[in-house]
Order: sequence, then structure tokens, then C-alpha cells
Amino acid sequence: MSSEQMVHNVVSLSGGKDSTALALLAIERWATPGLRFVFADTGHEHPATLGYVAYLDEEFRRRVGRGVDVVSADFSARIKNKREFVREKWPERLTRDRPGKWVPRVMFDAAEEDRPPAPPAPQDPFTEMETKWWLWEPQVRGVSSEVAQQIIARALQVLHPTGIPFLDLCLWKGRFPSTRRRFCTEQLKQAPISEYMASLRGTVVSWQGVRAAESQARSRLPTVEHDPMGWMIYRPLLSWSADEVFEQHRRHGVRWNPLYEQGMGRVGCMPCIHAGKREVREIAKRHPDQFERVAEWERLVAMASRTGSATLMDARVTARFLGTAKDTATVKPETHGIGAYAQWAMTSRGGRQFDLVHEAEAAEVPACSSIYGLCE
Repeated sequence: MSSEQMVHNVVSLSGGKDSTALALLAIERWATPGLRFVFADTGHEHPATLGYVAYLDEEFRRRVGRGVDVVSADFSARIKNKREFVREKWPERLTRDRPGKWVPRVMFDAAEEDRPPAPPAPQDPFTEMETKWWLWEPQVRGVSSEVAQQIIARALQVLHPTGIPFLDLCLWKGRFPSTRRRFCTEQLKQAPISEYMASLRGTVVSWQGVRAAESQARSRLPTVEHDPMGWMIYRPLLSWSADEVFEQHRRHGVRWNPLYEQGMGRVGCMPCIHAGKREVREIAKRHPDQFERVAEWERLVAMASRTGSATLMDARVTARFLGTAKDTATVKPETHGIGAYAQWAMTSRGGRQFDLVHEAEAAEVPACSSIYGLCE
């Protein structure tokens, strides 16, 4: 068979339960030379997840003679371009006044059925307004030329590639991803895996381990569709439950990521911006080193930002917890960053009162606290 006729069944791995079950299903159906496994390393995974991917690499090599190909995004060129942009454009942008504006509360998928209405008429620039779809960003006053030069020098100090994709992405953007601007998956997972698949000659089938039960948007996805890039997308797990996913591991004698037994609902980015309060609490108790790493990243990304403010988790939560206003003049990583967010996760009653039960739990971490009932 020529390379142009080869069918490549490419399974995207994350180190999580769904993608592992997907890979095992692909082995059941397509144990052929055309089967490939690819993992996009974001640089923001827990070491246990990287160790688990290495375990899968050994398992797959033993079962089908092919391991896991690892890819990662490179932002070196974009950081270089941003340095030039900072030098050339920031002096004027920092010193001018910028009017307030409405911005979307969330980013909407092109296939979203409920499109947001047009934004309301501009409001008083010093009044923060909210609707179901839109947030009002207040007017920003320009700074003096001297202060602008200080901000530029601060940004240029840190705008160098680190080789850590997630951190480099945020340095380039000057901010962390959020529920409103979820650029992390596209830039760190989808783009490098798409480049990997584009390099393959022949027919490409992209296996994706998404389940309808995970979200309303995913429940509308088809099992099979054709990507504009030319490959076919296949989602065979859409109707599966979480229990069926873990049963797939048991049936094949493959262990799941150990983080699922430590209270984690997600095992990709650590922590993920979508992590719930209980999950953040478990990470703070079990893996405080991950929060220490994030705190340093918040400091660096804040330096690369025009506002000098950058937090991984939602600053509105920590601002309410600390009783401060949510604006760039008061929200700083050292006060409103991951450390304060971890403190909030130890509270109950809407974040107003520290929970003695949670504090007692922190003193003695249980061996297993799975939200999926994996401890029995």
C-alpha cells in the first residue's frame, strides 16, 4: 500500500479516562500499522499525568507495537513578534485613554444555536454593567510616558520563550485563558495535533474521546463528520457514561490515571480553569507544589501584561472572597492569585466562612477520594 493510500487512525490522548478508553476501543477495532496515538504536552500537566502517558506508551507498544507520539506548541516566533509590538505600539497605547466597551461574557461556538443579541447601548464608563450575554469593561485612563516606559521595560524583561507551552502562550497573550476567552485548548491541544495529522500522507481519521454527557454543546456533536482540513472526525464514545469508560479500563487490564483517586475530575491542566471548588481544595491539600508553580507563572504573566494583573483562576471569586473591587487597580497575583483562590476553596457558606471539616481534612489526607466511586 502506498503512503497516499494509507489510512491513519489517529487517537488524541490527554492522559484522562475518556481518551484512554478511546485508545483501547481503537485497539479493539483497528490494531493495524495505521493506528497512531498522539499526546499534546501543554507544560501544565501534573507529573502524575505525564507518568501515566509514559505508562500508556509502554502498554501500547506491547499491545500493538506502537507507542505515543508527543507533540507540543511553540510560541517562540510569536513572543519575538510581541517584543517588537511592545516596543513600537505600547508607548502610544499605554498613554491614551480607552473608552469602555461591552465584551461577551463567554466565547460562543460557531455552531451554537442561541446566538447572543447585540450589545446594549454604551453605558457610563465608570459603571460596571452586566447582562446575560455581555460584560461592561470600564474606561481605562492612560498613564504618563514615564510609567509607560516602566511597564514596557517590565514586559520586555520576561518576554522570552521558556519552552513551557502553556506559560509561553500566556506570556504572548499577556493573560491567562478564562471561561470568556478559552484559547488554551485550541492553541495547546488542537493546533499541534492538527499539524501532526497534516504531516501524514494518506487518509486521516481523527478519533476524539468526547461524551455527550459532558456538556450541552457536546451532546449536539455528530458521531462522524468531515473536518475542513480534509480528515474525518470520529467520536465513538458520545453515548458512553463515565462508568462505562472506567469499565473499559478494567476489561483491558489497564489502570486509570491515579489522580482520579485523589479527588480530581479533570487530569489535564493542573489546575484547569474549569476546576470546581472541591477539586481545587483537593489539589491544594495534595499537591501544593502545583499552586506554587502557578503563583510564579502569575507573577511572570502579570509582568508581560499592560495592566500588570494576571490570575489563572477567576479573579471575581477571590475579589468577593477578599471583599475588594474587581478591577486591575486592586486585583494583583500576589493578593488575588492562586494562593487566595486556594484559601477560598477551604471555605463554605458561599465563601464567607472557613469550614472546620475541610481544615480537619487537610490535616489528614485520605488515600482515596474519588468522585467516580473508584475507591470501593
